[in-house]
Amino acid sequence: NSQGSVEAAPSRGGPRARAACRAPRRPLTGSQFPAGPQAQQGAPHSARPGGLTLLSPAGPARGRCGGSSPACLQTYPFFLPDLCYQQLPLQYVPVKGDHVIGIVTAKVGDVFKVDVGGSEQASLSYLAFEGATKRNRPNVQVGDLIYGQFLVANKDMEPEMVCIDSSGRASGMGVIGQDGFLFKVSLGLIRKLLAPKCQIIQELSQLYPFELVLGMNGRIWVKAKTVQQTLIIVNILEACEYMTAEQRKQALAKLSGN
Repeated sequence: NSQGSVEAAPSRGGPRARAACRAPRRPLTGSQFPAGPQAQQGAPHSARPGGLTLLSPAGPARGRCGGSSPACLQTYPFFLPDLCYQQLPLQYVPVKGDHVIGIVTAKVGDVFKVDVGGSEQASLSYLAFEGATKRNRPNVQVGDLIYGQFLVANKDMEPEMVCIDSSGRASGMGVIGQDGFLFKVSLGLIRKLLAPKCQIIQELSQLYPFELVLGMNGRIWVKAKTVQQTLIIVNILEACEYMTAEQRKQALAKLSGN
C-alpha cells in the first residue's frame, strides 16, 4: 500500500506476509492535531497524567494504512507545557509556632475562646500569661485583642494558644492596647512585611512614628500619634499589595511634602 508503511515478516505458519501499521512517534502540536472521522463524530476524549491527551475513537476508524481494523487505529498525543500553580488559601490554617492576632470571644471556665480567623476558635488558658497564677489572674475581657503563638495546631485537636515563650517570658505577647486600628490583609502581604529589612516598613517609619503588630493570620494592628496618621498608614499598607516600589515611593513623597 502506498499510503502506509508495510513490512513483510516471516511467520511460523508459512511464508505469509504480515502488515503492521506504524504510528508517528513525534508528538503533534495543537495546530497539527488531525480532525478525522472520529473527531467529527464527537468521539470521547480521555486525559492522562502529565498533560497528555489521547483521542479514543468510539468505533473502528480508517487509519493511515487505509484499513478499518483496530490495528490501523492511531493515537496522537498532545503534550501541554509544564505550568506551576500557587494556590492562595482563602482562610488561615493554624500552624504550630505562628504568632497571630486573635479576638477574645468568650470565657468558658478558666479558658478563653479566641477567634484567629480560622475554621475553629483557639483556646487560651489564663495560666498562659507571664506571671499568671490562680490568685494573680490576667485582666482579659471579651473583645480584647490577643497577640500570641500556637502551642498546639493540628487537624485532630483544638488549636491552643499561649502568650509566653519557652522560657516563660512574654516577649511582647499578651493583650494589645485598646487604642489603635485592626484590619486584615492577604497572607502573601503579611509574609512580605515580616521579611527581614522590609523596605515598606522602613519607608513608613521615616514618615510617621507608629506601633505595628503583624499576625501570620493576616491581621495587622497599627497605632500612630493621631487618628489621621493611623488611617494614612493603614491605607498605604493596604495599597502596597497592588503598588510597585516606584509608585509607593511617589505616594510617600507626596505625604511627606504635606
